[in-house]
Amino acid sequence: MTQRAEQGAERGAEPEILFERRGAAGLVTLNRPKALNALSLAMIAALHAALDAWERDAAVTRVVIRAAGGRAFCAGGDIRRVYDQCRAGQDEAVRAFWSSEYRLNAAVKRYPKPVVSLIEGIVMGGGVGISLHGSHRVASGNYGFAMPEVGIGFFPDVGMTYALPRLPGRAGTYLALTGSRIGIGDALALGLATHHVAPEAIAAVVAALAEGGPVDDVLAAHAAPPPPPGPLAAARGLVDGAFAADSVLAVLAALDRAAAGSSIANSTFAAETAALIRTRSPTSVAIAHEQMRRGVGLDVAQALALEYRLALRVTASHDFFEGVRAVLVDKDGAPAWSPATPEAVDPAAIAAFFAPLDGPEPDFGPAMGRDPRP
Repeated sequence: MTQRAEQGAERGAEPEILFERRGAAGLVTLNRPKALNALSLAMIAALHAALDAWERDAAVTRVVIRAAGGRAFCAGGDIRRVYDQCRAGQDEAVRAFWSSEYRLNAAVKRYPKPVVSLIEGIVMGGGVGISLHGSHRVASGNYGFAMPEVGIGFFPDVGMTYALPRLPGRAGTYLALTGSRIGIGDALALGLATHHVAPEAIAAVVAALAEGGPVDDVLAAHAAPPPPPGPLAAARGLVDGAFAADSVLAVLAALDRAAAGSSIANSTFAAETAALIRTRSPTSVAIAHEQMRRGVGLDVAQALALEYRLALRVTASHDFFEGVRAVLVDKDGAPAWSPATPEAVDPAAIAAFFAPLDGPEPDFGPAMGRDPRP
């Protein structure tokens, strides 16, 4: 049985997301390849509704999420649309997007059946939110993981306040503060990916999963040879030391010291990492650092509630508008951050982003986890 989900698609256009019952599998296909399968609000609502239906369907024993095009599993939420809504003062639409996306993240995390994401190409932002919280993340092809939000004046959201601090060592803090992309080798080493298959094996994996065999057995039978460790693995000692520092300025100081050291490999990595952080929004980097500090003590629902506060405040800030303009609108790659340097960031201003909202806040706990409404 195939369903053509027309949500978000204009009349006569290809639907943005497809749903199919194939044997024991509920099969989802993200279908916006020209937009790198970025998630719209309609896609989020449709996926949430499908998960809810398949949870109640005893014939569906696993959910499989894949994407069209091969270039990207999902490049994130449709942040350009959020930017346009913010500029137009459409506050209700903005709140609906963040509330719906974060409820979907919570639902995936708590889903009682395996959720298997077949990830070809890049997976960023919202794509991480619908895959990392699931049980199986299968990396394939030109896989690349990143949470690059600090480069557009935003912050690593979709539950990353919970997930990134729980990665080995300080790798999560590194990913949050730099927005760096990593490949299959590093993703497997960190647990961001659980399995690796060749692109030509994906169709066979889908067919075998639909037959209903144990998910782990199916993925093991189609496993590709393990790739070599990536550059992050080689620099883990440096990363774990530098990114354990208690402030962004202390992280940068540790990287600067390592850059001046005698180890050529460490000094190059440290210098490049420090330079990269200094190109990011200083406010966003400071927010991300505080997220990693707080996230260790939060559960998923608490982390998402915190991110909802941050999302409403950050999308009303100068650096969000400037970052999206520079990267996605004018594409000049020259954002004018304010403040312009990490040294100029006011800790009190960062703390204010995390304060409770004046009005009611959504509940992302178990009782509300599968409610697709804002």
